[in-house]
Amino acid sequence: MKSTCKAQIVQSSANLPEDINFLINLGFKLMNIFPDDDPEVAVMNGHGVSIRLDKTSNALASVVNILTDTPEQFGSETSYVAPNKCRYEIVPLSYQIPKPETKHTFEVRQLRDQEPWVIGRAGMMYRDLVPNRLGGGIMASHIRIPTGGPVPDMVHYHTIGFQLIYCYKGWVKLVYEDQGEPFVLNAGDCVTQPPEIRHRVLEASDNLEVIEIGVPAEHMTSIDHEMELPTKEFKPEREFQGQRFVHHKEQNAVWTPWRLEGFEHRETGINEATQGIASVHIAKSMETINAANYTSHNSDILFSFVLSGNLNLTTENKAVQNLNEGDAFVIPPDMKYMISETSNNLQIFEISLPGTFETTVHS
Repeated sequence: MKSTCKAQIVQSSANLPEDINFLINLGFKLMNIFPDDDPEVAVMNGHGVSIRLDKTSNALASVVNILTDTPEQFGSETSYVAPNKCRYEIVPLSYQIPKPETKHTFEVRQLRDQEPWVIGRAGMMYRDLVPNRLGGGIMASHIRIPTGGPVPDMVHYHTIGFQLIYCYKGWVKLVYEDQGEPFVLNAGDCVTQPPEIRHRVLEASDNLEVIEIGVPAEHMTSIDHEMELPTKEFKPEREFQGQRFVHHKEQNAVWTPWRLEGFEHRETGINEATQGIASVHIAKSMETINAANYTSHNSDILFSFVLSGNLNLTTENKAVQNLNEGDAFVIPPDMKYMISETSNNLQIFEISLPGTFETTVHS
């Protein structure tokens, strides 16, 4: 049943004519005014909002945002104060994805430091893997759900540049717009979440852990109250703002030699699906590597997470870091670094942005 209710903002007004004229100049229309002999109330409608100007009201001064992608229609100012002291802000209608310049720093985040887990959306627990977020360039989160079962999530989407979910431990049941029936993402699998693809988390195993990557760090999450998932159509080749959905399964992966000697990796197909925005690899050591050459890269962001095993990370002018399962690190471009003293069960999750970059080996 469709609701017949409407919302209205109440504002105090000591001078109705002045406030009415002010709102008319901002594009509002006078809808009602009463009583006729000595008006005390005027109802103004405009821009999807109803405002009740009331001489008898003691309402505090409010702030009203007028959302528009054509701010020039309101003049050169972006903020207007009415005679009744209420403020009207002219703000963008369409959410603009921020494009911060990356602040390059060498970062190591170790699980044994026992940084606090923060409760986030839908009751999930978050651990930040890049505390300074490189100036807003990337968000990397270690997320867990200790007790499994249905997840109190809703159909939603993210206005973002790039997003990925890697299932680290356990499993999670998901559903995506135009990607068929709900499916289970198992440990070792990953999915991309192209910009504004509708999706929902349905169910999780006990002790679920995932790694979530978001670029840039700050982005908008919106709830879609109209769409039902799964959608009727299956369109795996559909592009969402130039990116295709990817569901990479470990069981179907092909391992090939990696760019670092002594390692193999599995290609996820994400570089092609995102048209070079990002590249994601899972690499494993084929043997115990006691010594190696220094290497460097020219990517903007290179983030790594230790999925299993341990290693020594050596960088120029820095102390050697012994890293274990659950640790993360960021290597800035052109910094020389070396991975050595690896265990034979070492596996690393690595993401580079942009997805195409070159490495240099330094002997």
